[in-house]
Amino acid sequence: MSTASLRRDHELIEKVIKAMESTIQLLNDGKQIPESILLPVIDFSKNFTDACHHSKEEGSLFPALEQAGMPRNMGPIAIMLMDHERSRELGKEMESSAKNYLSSGDSTKLISDLQQYVEHVTEHLWKENNRLFMMAEARLQYVSKKVDQELNEIEETKLKETGKTREHYEQLAENLSRDVSQQGI
Repeated sequence: MSTASLRRDHELIEKVIKAMESTIQLLNDGKQIPESILLPVIDFSKNFTDACHHSKEEGSLFPALEQAGMPRNMGPIAIMLMDHERSRELGKEMESSAKNYLSSGDSTKLISDLQQYVEHVTEHLWKENNRLFMMAEARLQYVSKKVDQELNEIEETKLKETGKTREHYEQLAENLSRDVSQQGI
């Protein structure tokens, strides 16, 4: 079905969100988080979650839903677009506070920004998984192959622009989970 690729993305994003939650806890406990953890989190948030995943939704899923009669300027699509914009804003804040933390050691703003990002993205994924995707599967059943192909093409193009692959980001998520858990030792 046309949301399978997007649901796979969500599973990957949720892995990184869990690593971010662990990072927040470690920072709250006074642990130092190395650049080797923070920079991949920023990379993933910017280049996978936003540039790749959100582009798939904005470039294929949402237009297909519009063609199926769902308005773009109100309702679920409008809300998702606002959420995507908010994710971008929070990601920029998080990147800035991570750089500040790495140079100053002050984690206060970083903790706050990570927490806001985690809460926002978690809520957003829930809305998509439990509301939008169900609507999409019902409305797009006759064009699901076309949408699936578009989603795959967008993913390939966007990741190629970053010089990375899906496998790179899958490995990044695994490494983050492992590296963050080792920080607590």
